Amino acid sequence: MSNLHYNGPVVLVIMDGVGLSDRTEGNAVKQAKLETLNDIISRYKYTTLGAAGEYVGVPAGDMGNSEVGHNAIGTGEIVLQRSAAVEHDVNTGAIFETQTWKDIVSRVTSNNSTLHFMGIFSDGNVHADISHLEKMTARAKQDGIQHIRVHMLADGRDVPPQSEPKFIQRYEKFVQDLGDDMDYRIASGGGRMVITADRYESDWGMVEKGWNTSVHGEGRQFASATEAVETYRAEEPGLQDQYLPPFVIAENGEPIGKIQDGDALIYLDFRADRALEMAMAFTYNDFPHFDRGQRPDVYFAGMTEYNEDLHVPEHTLVGTPHFKRPLASHLADHGISQYAISETVKFGHVTYYFNGNSYDVPTGETEVEIPSDTVPFDIRPWMKHAEIADQLIEAIESGKYKFLRVNFPGGDMVGHFAELEPTVIAVESVDICLKRVIEAVNKLGGVTIVTADHGNAEELIDEKGAPKTSHTTNRVPCVIVDDTENADKYELVPGDHGLANLASTISTLLDIEPSNDWLPAIIREK
Repeated sequence: MSNLHYNGPVVLVIMDGVGLSDRTEGNAVKQAKLETLNDIISRYKYTTLGAAGEYVGVPAGDMGNSEVGHNAIGTGEIVLQRSAAVEHDVNTGAIFETQTWKDIVSRVTSNNSTLHFMGIFSDGNVHADISHLEKMTARAKQDGIQHIRVHMLADGRDVPPQSEPKFIQRYEKFVQDLGDDMDYRIASGGGRMVITADRYESDWGMVEKGWNTSVHGEGRQFASATEAVETYRAEEPGLQDQYLPPFVIAENGEPIGKIQDGDALIYLDFRADRALEMAMAFTYNDFPHFDRGQRPDVYFAGMTEYNEDLHVPEHTLVGTPHFKRPLASHLADHGISQYAISETVKFGHVTYYFNGNSYDVPTGETEVEIPSDTVPFDIRPWMKHAEIADQLIEAIESGKYKFLRVNFPGGDMVGHFAELEPTVIAVESVDICLKRVIEAVNKLGGVTIVTADHGNAEELIDEKGAPKTSHTTNRVPCVIVDDTENADKYELVPGDHGLANLASTISTLLDIEPSNDWLPAIIREK
């Protein structure tokens, strides 16, 4: 298709976590007053896109997430994602044939030291999966490792909000079934939104808390992880696992699992964003973010690389996905000026993940990060949507950019609380901003694509009526808002499409031949 020449820009709006469901109960998307979204769905070219499972390179039936969703949108490809690659390598045993695993075994057995595991502790399989920990624990016994300590990050976000005791009991039973001759125990923990698992360097204090808990053994002491969770929950019954305060397992007042010289540490997460900062803390010599005290001499390994440009960490157990031709690079090579914006909590998604897991900024691309609030997002569910829209519209009206992309995070970040009222407010505030953005684009003779990276806000309770904090497997909307004469030149392609079809669609609207590595566009010449 040719002869699509827009006076204005092509703008991609990603409404994070805004999926589609016919069910009304617990559905913030249906219950919200979304005048703009409903209007454009009724008046412009509209379809739905697959945003989970095979559509984004994860196992069939697995929910989508922001990493794989933005990868698919921004690269036009469906590749075997980290979760699927790790699952394969763990199940086939390939992970245990790597030099990294062999080096870990050699270091720990020769020093009679401890193998530590750290990361998200659940079967959510968005950042990590407890089954991988179990299989590595079993292999560690087979390889003669005597001491294991686990520093767990309670989930309650990719799994039900108060489900952590189930995973603690599962792992402890697994260890018990291995036999009494091994010294394998949970040593410390805390909620993933409280310690260790910060992302995009928005709160290094979280990482410092995790460091002090696991390395220095500082924190409130308990006899077991179960006791810690039960105590915190008795003190605050509605406390979600993701917000559990730090805890340390101790005997006679002494922590049982401080990370020390000669030990090895495997970070369980295969997803990069909530693993990178702790990897930096353990591996960087020059580290200005907080006082680490005496940094232990530890062999640090990641399940995968967490920064593929700088190869952090140096030691990994599973390879990372490779994308042939990200959209932003393709457009840059054709001289297209670009603009990307979100607030901190989603900035890396609309830049790093969108650009094929690369921090390198394509030529001619401007990337803008609005600092996120530091208070819980259910308290300010409108988040930074208005500020994001202000700066995006300023960039649109400047005329400097031909392709602009934005992530409005509220549907996802507030949806993770599984609270209907604030999530309704979050998606309504996105809708208000959406109207302003579309008006600015239409005024200049451009086109706006409105979509989402995965579902969340449309399913805040599960089939049993319990709160649901995780993402969904639902499809997401896709609207092409085109008020120009170009709209009569093309039509939607019938069929079942997914997020990875958007790169070719955007390129086509920019009158640039899509890359041969991408899935086809969802539009075609009439």
